Amino acid sequence: MGLGKRIAAVVVPLGLVVGGVAYGVSRHDSNDDKTLGECTTKVRGLSVILTDEQARNASLISAVAIRRGMPAHAATIALATALQESKLYNLRGGDRDSLGLFQQRPSQGWGTRQQVLDPVHATNAFYEALAQVPGYAAMPVTEAAQRVQRSGFPTAYAVYERDARALASALTGYSPGAFWCHVRSPESPAAPSVRRAAALREALLPAFGPVGVTVGSDGRLQVPASSSAPRGWAEASYLVAHAQELGISTVAYRGRAWDSGNNAGWHREESARDAAVLVR
Repeated sequence: MGLGKRIAAVVVPLGLVVGGVAYGVSRHDSNDDKTLGECTTKVRGLSVILTDEQARNASLISAVAIRRGMPAHAATIALATALQESKLYNLRGGDRDSLGLFQQRPSQGWGTRQQVLDPVHATNAFYEALAQVPGYAAMPVTEAAQRVQRSGFPTAYAVYERDARALASALTGYSPGAFWCHVRSPESPAAPSVRRAAALREALLPAFGPVGVTVGSDGRLQVPASSSAPRGWAEASYLVAHAQELGISTVAYRGRAWDSGNNAGWHREESARDAAVLVR
């Protein structure tokens, strides 16, 4: 497929079959905007559309690479693998005893069934195996993925390489403001800021490690971005991907902001700072 719109999430809109199990794209109702529940990545003319579930998994895979100090190429390899193996869904079955995002097999030492079905464990296990591949950082994506997975279809990962590169670039922060989601705006009143800050710290922990979240004078939560713009954008993208479950309505960083309730992407926001990701 050439440049333009690639739909990694909605490969078969209402009947995706992976590992013999059918998975559909959920819609809220027939009257909703058809982009509700979708997340978009746009990098160098290529668009990749994910469901919100896929986006949460993709953002976790990318964030764990950052936490482990691995290059963006590692995230590309992992994302291409997960796209091929599970379409970025945490599958509870597959070929023989294969499970989870990477279709890892407990019988082959990837962990217990419960561990393999934990996206955090599965992602870390993948990166631990990848780190043992000599020269993986300069290796073609499909070759590196095959060295980890040892699949019966070693060239299949190449199908998703371009999508994976776009996702990795956006979700590791090297393509600023290139990822957003269309989710409903929170309807219930926001919880007290202190409780929301604690929930945000808990949500960021498995992806980025301990992150200090504070409450600003304007009531917005502040996630420190240190001096690294890519790290800040990675945090911002991760929060957008998890906005629905965290009750987030706005994420702002480095002069731009994302708002829930529409599919317009990031817009200019003068109050958005460089030193912290601001969340409301």
